[in-house]
Parts: sequence; C-alpha cells; structure tokens
Amino acid sequence: MRLSPRMQFLLRNGFKGFLWLIIILGAYFLFKELVISHAPDEWMEKVYAKPVLVYLVYCFSEFFFGIIPPELFMIWAINKDTLAHYFMNLAFFAVVSYLMGYATFLIGRIFYHRDGFKRFRNTLLKEQWPLLKKYGLFLIIVAALTPVPWAAVSLLVGSAGYPSKRYLKYALFRLLRFAVYGYIIFQTHII
Repeated sequence: MRLSPRMQFLLRNGFKGFLWLIIILGAYFLFKELVISHAPDEWMEKVYAKPVLVYLVYCFSEFFFGIIPPELFMIWAINKDTLAHYFMNLAFFAVVSYLMGYATFLIGRIFYHRDGFKRFRNTLLKEQWPLLKKYGLFLIIVAALTPVPWAAVSLLVGSAGYPSKRYLKYALFRLLRFAVYGYIIFQTHII
C-alpha cells in the first residue's frame, strides 16, 4: 500500500520531530550528568528562581517562529516541582502555543491583501509558501505535530486568507503534540 504524499510529508516530519526530541533529551541528560550533577544547587537556583522570566521567554519564542523548542520548557517544568506542577505547566505551554499560533494567524489575516506583506511572505517565508500551496490546511496539522515552524506556518496560512474556524480546528493538533511529547518526557524522567 502506497502512502499519499500528504502522509509521507507528515511521517517524514514526524520522524524529524521525534529525532529532535531524542537529541534534546540526550543533550539534557548529558548536561545533567556532566555539569549539573557537580553543582546542582547552583544550577537549579539560576534556572528555577525566575519562573516568570521562563514563561515570558516561552511566550516570546512561540510568537516569534519558535526560536526555542518547546521541549526544553517541558524539561524545565518536569524538574521544577511536583508532578501536578509539571502537568499544569504542560497545559500552560500547550495553550500558549495554540494561542500564539492563532495570534500570528490573525496578523497574517490583517496583512492578507497588502503588497508589502506579500513581498515579506515571499522572501522570509519562502520555504513554507510552496508547502502551503502543495498541502493546504494539512500543513497546519504537520506544523502542529512536528518541528516545522508553528508560528511561521500560522502566519503564512493567515496571509493566504484561510478561514479562522478551519485554522482553529486543525490547530488543535498542537495540543496533541504537547500531550504526546509531555508524556514521553515524563516517562523518560521517571526512568
């Protein structure tokens, strides 16, 4: 049975996402073993003493093309406090990501008919634009579940004039990503 090009695209990027997650977790465990274990109180105090700053950096990152992978924030949350605190942070990160994606979608909608924005879209988002033409709204699902830049795709979809209701429906897959990746991080943490 041959998979459709859409499913191949999703699976290829999904594989990249899980590979990226494994690399991040591996780097974290290596860093924890080689650096943090020698002076844990010093490191923990630096990172965990300013949670508001971490949340602001996360919001900024999710709005500006996902500069920092959300998995790093999930790892931060799993080490912060109790298990309930982790799941509250995970829910916060998922909702913020969903809302920031929608905010960038709305910005794209505002500039939908503007010529200047079309030039911006064609230069800065030139890699995602052909994907949108090829895959349409399916690209939202792929970006929601994989490392394809979530905010960039949301901005692109908005700038292409896609309807808000359909965007919001497909964007719910972003919550699924956080649930799956959050569960994986939780499982690796208790090992």
